[in-house]
Amino acid sequence: MTAPAAPTDRRRGPHRRRIPVALLVPALLGLAFLVLPLLGLLLRAPWSTMPERLTEPGVLAALWLSLRTATAATVLSLVLGIPLAWLLARVDFRGRSLVRALVTVPLVLPPVVGGVALLLVFGRSGPVGSRLDEAFGITLPFSTAGVVMAMTFVAMPFLVVSVEGALRGADVRFEEAAATLGAGRWTVFTRVTLPLIAPGIAAGTVLCWARALGEFGATITFAGNFPGRTRTMPLAVYLALETDLEAAIVLSLILLAVSVIVLASLRDRWTAAP
Repeated sequence: MTAPAAPTDRRRGPHRRRIPVALLVPALLGLAFLVLPLLGLLLRAPWSTMPERLTEPGVLAALWLSLRTATAATVLSLVLGIPLAWLLARVDFRGRSLVRALVTVPLVLPPVVGGVALLLVFGRSGPVGSRLDEAFGITLPFSTAGVVMAMTFVAMPFLVVSVEGALRGADVRFEEAAATLGAGRWTVFTRVTLPLIAPGIAAGTVLCWARALGEFGATITFAGNFPGRTRTMPLAVYLALETDLEAAIVLSLILLAVSVIVLASLRDRWTAAP
């Protein structure tokens, strides 16, 4: 009588197969193409003078301005984006597909084009900007507020898409049960809906903030490049490339560190099993 064969672990089967060379070679080339520039940035970094570089007035000013404006743009995106996502996810109205397409256009639109569009509408001669200037004396272009607007324009769609997806995946039975028990619409939204979609809001907020922090095209077009007022870190990197390469590397490393932190914080959400 022969002994029964040992059970095989089917889950580990694919890992034991020989990797086809036709897939391995381009995969390694793709990995090298993405990683080598980042390694080059790390190798060229002025590590010996890094503390002094990080405390330079221009670096600190750009960093502080970027953090403030990115945070303000994220808050504005939360205030406007969550209701917009709820509208797209929960209200069936004519033209919803068109509205959704318009909301996501900034995701694929070149940021410079977005900056031009903002300038045409909110500039001093624009239909909205002229009225703001005449009625309240508010000038948005080439100001810190203009930086926030440019960041919000390009970053808010990331939040809307994330929150809308969370709303579509949420179990509406909890909301219906709360409404049946007498809770009002606002109570249901704040006490039931928001906690249900909290992970989606958190992921969208992080993506929105990171996108705002790295915004360049719309910012330089709509807000300009003025030290201490509109010169964010990406703009400072662009300017430093012409005069001080080491300063550009230091600023790039800061943005790289932020990107790594964002990806690490969202790793569990992206790789979670269904």
